[in-house]
Amino acid sequence: MRARLPALIAALWWGSLSTVGFLVVPLLFAHLPTPALAGGMAARLFAAQTWVSVVCCMLLLLVSRPKGSVTQYPWAKAAIVFIVGGLLLALLSQFGVAPRIVARQDLRLWHSVGSVLYLAQWACAFTVLWHTLRSPAKQAA
Repeated sequence: MRARLPALIAALWWGSLSTVGFLVVPLLFAHLPTPALAGGMAARLFAAQTWVSVVCCMLLLLVSRPKGSVTQYPWAKAAIVFIVGGLLLALLSQFGVAPRIVARQDLRLWHSVGSVLYLAQWACAFTVLWHTLRSPAKQAA
């Protein structure tokens, strides 16, 4: 079970980003009566997603090396930059971009920046998932 834990955590991270960003939020805008109502709910969902991302990244960092060892597992050597990058992107989106969107400050610009950051975080999560799923023989190469 412990050997599969990184892949499960990475799958949760990538799957939650995919579900919220590419399914749930577009459905909110398609089915709620006003864009303002949909936007408010989307903001809450993205905030919750930030904390899912933070927890997943922290857990991935915690399981990236054997207990008592200074060297990382092979999957973590390739993925560590993407774990930290995804964590920083999530926090930057939540605390740097989201307040500007909520304040309706240059909405088009900040919505575009937030979308790019979200897509970059999604790509980081996918890359981490990909590395955790590689076979041990291929990880050594």
